[in-house]
Amino acid sequence: MTTSALISPYPVPGIVLGLCVVALLVLILPFIIKKIEENLEPFFLVMAVLAVTISGLWQGRLILEALRAPVMIGRLPLGIFQVVLVVGLLVHYYNVAFTRVVLKAAHRLGAFLFIFLLIVFLGLLSSVISVIVTACLLAEIAASLPTSKDNKIKLIVVSCIAAGLGACLTPLGEPLSTILVAKLAGPPYFAGFLFPLKHFGWYMIPGVVALAALGAAWLGPKMAFRTEGHVHEYKETLASVIVRAVKVYAFVAALVLLGEGFRPLIVWYIVKIPSPLLYWFNTISAVLDNATLAAMEIGPAMALPQIIGIIMGLSIAGGMLVPGNIPNIVAAGRLRISMKEWAKVGLPLGLLVMAVYFIILYIL
Repeated sequence: MTTSALISPYPVPGIVLGLCVVALLVLILPFIIKKIEENLEPFFLVMAVLAVTISGLWQGRLILEALRAPVMIGRLPLGIFQVVLVVGLLVHYYNVAFTRVVLKAAHRLGAFLFIFLLIVFLGLLSSVISVIVTACLLAEIAASLPTSKDNKIKLIVVSCIAAGLGACLTPLGEPLSTILVAKLAGPPYFAGFLFPLKHFGWYMIPGVVALAALGAAWLGPKMAFRTEGHVHEYKETLASVIVRAVKVYAFVAALVLLGEGFRPLIVWYIVKIPSPLLYWFNTISAVLDNATLAAMEIGPAMALPQIIGIIMGLSIAGGMLVPGNIPNIVAAGRLRISMKEWAKVGLPLGLLVMAVYFIILYIL
């Protein structure tokens, strides 16, 4: 039986109230309780189990999906868990050579150009090699740079928002674009591999470049680092590399369950919101899986401007908080960025970018 078949066609007050309480706990507790902030993975897993239980949507299919999502891409046994683990192990054993290459590039290019090219390159590369690999590279590069953690956080957040945009340009980038193409494969759009690039490239590629310019102008003067003689102190142990991959596995599984648990609210309320309001309401993808939201909101009966607005809103908002997107989870885990530290940069920057695109999409 499908999940949709288990959902009542009419809102159930008890379920609505329960899911609203869970949503508030997810949004508030990591900011006010330090123990939860330091242990986001188990907290989100508990909240996800609670959401699915309240919705009454437990099925064997859902459990299997939550177990396989972190280790599978489609039918390929190559998921985020393996990528994070393998890249982490490679850097662990070859961190000296990796750091040397990063520092040499930073020294030759200078801080401004290095940051600009890094964000553009990784932002666009995420659509080709997948946002998972991009996130791993970004995290390790940032960890190697001789600058403060505050600067690294800003670089990571700007880069992750850019990667969230760039990854949507092809179905190879992330599940959001894969679902988009699958949902619109039939008439009237007959979406194929290049459909996202053709219709979203006009918005997303300039967005990646603009974020790169912003990041370079913002951080270039602060990160005018001296790389001569700098020796990066690699602090990761083999055990910490493995534990980080396991935590990422738990986080991704939790997001799958959380998305399904909130599906009744999506069916009853969210999909009925007018397009301009839905654009802003999709900021909930800062804590929910944007692929789940896209699967529920997008359909072939929608006009192309509506679809573009939904995808843009989901893509940008995913960078606002740690749980919002795969790159955020990977990078935050590697650099030990807390929810509060991420939100301090991600929320104002994400809202600014959303406001700019709102003007472009709905006013101009």
